[in-house]
Amino acid sequence: MESGGTPRSPEDVFRDFRARRAGMIKALTTDVEKFYQQCDPEKENLCLYGLPNETWEVNLPAEEVPPELPEPALGINFARDGMDEKDWLSLVAVHSDAWLLAVAFYFGARFGFDKESRKRLFVMINNLPTIYEVVTGTAKKQTKEKTPKSSSKSNKSGTKPPRQPEPNSRVSKMPPPKDEDDSGGEEDEEEEDHENTLCGSCGDNYGQDEFWICCDACETWFHGKCVKITPAKAEHIKHYKCPNCSGSSKRARA
Repeated sequence: MESGGTPRSPEDVFRDFRARRAGMIKALTTDVEKFYQQCDPEKENLCLYGLPNETWEVNLPAEEVPPELPEPALGINFARDGMDEKDWLSLVAVHSDAWLLAVAFYFGARFGFDKESRKRLFVMINNLPTIYEVVTGTAKKQTKEKTPKSSSKSNKSGTKPPRQPEPNSRVSKMPPPKDEDDSGGEEDEEEEDHENTLCGSCGDNYGQDEFWICCDACETWFHGKCVKITPAKAEHIKHYKCPNCSGSSKRARA
């Protein structure tokens, strides 16, 4: 992220933060099988990098001293086989959150942000759930706590993008159109619930006219585009398992 002689704003740094964050979330959720394999304990010290194009890579740390950017946690691969997989992923998530903050405020210092600019940057960052919250499902639990009126039975359909699923369970994979007969109060409350829903892959909120799909194993919702599922494909899926749940099953059988 070069300044190029043009003053950078907190919004510019936040866009870089959000893109790197999206890449790291993919590594720890939808791409977890690939990430797990790349973190071979037999290799040298490895780091997880989030890139500005919303992708990720596992690589050796930079050779130059001091490095161009703050470096992420070193040697994440060494702990892989000595810990429970969920605990290991959670640990990587925590270190990833710390690295993202370090990079963002490194840019803030480099571009000469004043007190108000730093505060504006922090507020934008703080409005997003952390990688740790996305990976562990804490963000989803917090969303449920904000909607106490919904029963546990209706949480899967009532507080997520779809409104009321029809008898065919596959229909619940797609958010159906609004019912014109809905009362204004219920509609507003339901819309607020939808806005609090977070994608298990990218961590972003629910948006209108977006296709979502729910994992039948962990009950986490995903943008269809994040898990490469289209509405047409979802119609033929009886029980959907997200990449994270599918990957865990495969490793358990191995």
